[in-house]
Amino acid sequence: MLGQSCPRDEDAALVQGQGRYTGDIHVDGAAHLVVVRSPYAAARITGYDTADARAMSGVLAVLTAEDMEADGLGDLKPVIRHKRPGGRDMAETRMALLAVGDVRFAGDPVAVVVAETLAQAEDAAEAVFVDYEPGEAVTDVVEAVAEGAPALWPDAPDNIAFVFEQGDRAATDAAFARAHHVAKLDFRVTRVTAVAMEPRGAIAVPDLENGRTTLWLGTQQPQRTRAALAEDVLGIPADHLRVISPDVGGSFGMKNNASREAGLTVWAARRLKRPVRWMASRGESFLSDYQGRDNVSTVELALDREGLFTALRIRTLGGIGAYVGPSSAIPFTVHLGGLAGVYRTPHIHAEVTGVLINAQPIAPYRGAGRPEATYALERIIDIAALEMGIDRVKLRQRNLITPDQMPFQTGLVFNYDSGDFPRNMDMALEAADWKGLEARRNEARSRGRLLGAGIINAIEIAGGPYQKPMPEFGAFSFDDKGDATLSMGFSDSGMGHITTFRQIAGDMLGLDADRLAFVTADTDAVPQGFGTFGSRTVGHGGAVVANLAAQIIEKGSDLAAGHLEVAGDDVEFSGGAFRVKGTDRAITLHELAAKEPGKLDVSGMVAPDAATFPNGCHVCEAEVDPETGEVEITRYTVVDDVGTVVNPMLVKGQIHGGIAQGLGQALGEAIIYEPGSGQMLTGSFMDYRMPRAGDLPSINVLTNPQPSKCNPLGAKGAGEAGTVGALPVVMNAIIDAVSELGVRHIDMPATPDRVWRAIREARGAR
Repeated sequence: MLGQSCPRDEDAALVQGQGRYTGDIHVDGAAHLVVVRSPYAAARITGYDTADARAMSGVLAVLTAEDMEADGLGDLKPVIRHKRPGGRDMAETRMALLAVGDVRFAGDPVAVVVAETLAQAEDAAEAVFVDYEPGEAVTDVVEAVAEGAPALWPDAPDNIAFVFEQGDRAATDAAFARAHHVAKLDFRVTRVTAVAMEPRGAIAVPDLENGRTTLWLGTQQPQRTRAALAEDVLGIPADHLRVISPDVGGSFGMKNNASREAGLTVWAARRLKRPVRWMASRGESFLSDYQGRDNVSTVELALDREGLFTALRIRTLGGIGAYVGPSSAIPFTVHLGGLAGVYRTPHIHAEVTGVLINAQPIAPYRGAGRPEATYALERIIDIAALEMGIDRVKLRQRNLITPDQMPFQTGLVFNYDSGDFPRNMDMALEAADWKGLEARRNEARSRGRLLGAGIINAIEIAGGPYQKPMPEFGAFSFDDKGDATLSMGFSDSGMGHITTFRQIAGDMLGLDADRLAFVTADTDAVPQGFGTFGSRTVGHGGAVVANLAAQIIEKGSDLAAGHLEVAGDDVEFSGGAFRVKGTDRAITLHELAAKEPGKLDVSGMVAPDAATFPNGCHVCEAEVDPETGEVEITRYTVVDDVGTVVNPMLVKGQIHGGIAQGLGQALGEAIIYEPGSGQMLTGSFMDYRMPRAGDLPSINVLTNPQPSKCNPLGAKGAGEAGTVGALPVVMNAIIDAVSELGVRHIDMPATPDRVWRAIREARGAR
């Protein structure tokens, strides 16, 4: 079944409106929680007046930080802690469920109201009065580290949360000193928000008899969310909190970590001893969701006379937000190895400064640092090619790692196990008709348009962290009819896990798809696991299923031998059955499981040998109207190596979706704050420009699978590959279109206004 485009088993229910999302769950007697949020991005809380709100009809509770402190609640803790210069610990930025003492971004939660109905809770929230002493906000990372900038936290008067370095600084600097040519670029990667189709929500139901609480919410990591909320925040054993993630309408990293609102919902439910539900509006989502990207960087590329890359270095200011959230450091520091790209650059050094600003905390967002790294590398290659007068395609080809050099130790951390990067480029150039580009440029000029083309190579880590991939849980069980259940620690938010694992299990064990149930995202049913993130599911899941399948076959061979009345050595397994060698005598796995109830059940935590490295080549063409700055993406081709392809249709869907998100950031998506006040100016779909269907051309997706040697399935991951390549290739295409007018660089997003101004500035300078 591997390699077949099987229709998604999940879709029938979803397209008929039979999905069960958090908002669809009805619990009798559930009260409604509304969060009161700060209107200021920087202010001191001097007092609360909740009397009027408490007296309103239907109000059950009005809770502030004083109540939170009295109940002894803990905080959401960072999973990664980096140092500051001089070996100092990372800045302490206490992320309590409610702001304590000061508010640090517009939307910071300061109180909650719980009432019988949503309308009553909303009305009472309006009656909660919080006294503030407003301060000065800083939302730009460059301004935040400037002398005299307002400090967000006493422990970080310079607004620096951490400084992280990777690579050999001395060797890299020495290579730059010897370089024939150095290309340099200052650039900005915008802050964005995930805007999942389904906003966040949570429903908490306390069990008054056993003291446990059940929490429904969309999450990528039910087990880790349970641990964070139970142990770190509530101070209760993890098994006193059950987390269930029902159908999830998109996440992209935003629903990865435990959130303050989920903690507030559980706290309120346990305090009031009744069910409580919270559902974010779209406007509230803009103000409260974890956000992504946001950095200002300087990248430099050193080359010799022949155009060979000799060194790369980058300095980045990363906008962490007002708090170092659970995973805020990950996008800026964990995936820096991607700066090596698919090239033989011997020396690379990166320095990242985590900067505190009056904005929502950052979290991994589809790609989580890999699109930013690829953008930096592929933009500076285009600039180096232009400055040295070398064709940008040839410059890339000249520096590619070749298949005979695998495994390849890059100049920064990563060691690639497999890949054919030259073939990726050759396939993409041919499929995109690169040779016909000039003819298409001329045709566009005849219509008063400028046509540009971008080409980039992308590679990313999947299934990390690199040093030691996290294990994942899996279990097979069989009922008395021989039907199987596969339980795993992953959590689906639209990727098609049921379809995928039915195909994998069918291939490895010959299990009938209609006789295999899939259980996940419920910590009572699957108490162990790490969840879905970092394009890890198929690679890790394949390793888990392969391990469990081997156990089942070993156990089953002995059991089958008894039923077939032969020695164990005379039994072999193939096609879903245990067979007597050289005969037609057999017993299927389903039949054996029914005859031997419970004896074929297996479980375990399994990790692959190493992380994998999906890679590919993207080619994009864009037309620009020089009079208006309007951009139209006209052609898009991508060749991806995601290793063994389980389901080509699902892979193409992931690539398409990833490209759409990368293109969205390149063309319009941006969280923008008003300087000084820190008020969000793009807090609705009126101002935050989402990609539309009309923004995308038909996307030509090809695959060049080079199976990974790091897991039994040979899969590399596909969930983020499209975004990693789309962000740089779209920007390269747009800049190439206007380069003949003298434009060297345009920072994203390439809105018509920004493109038009870049053209006018370039013309004025000529």
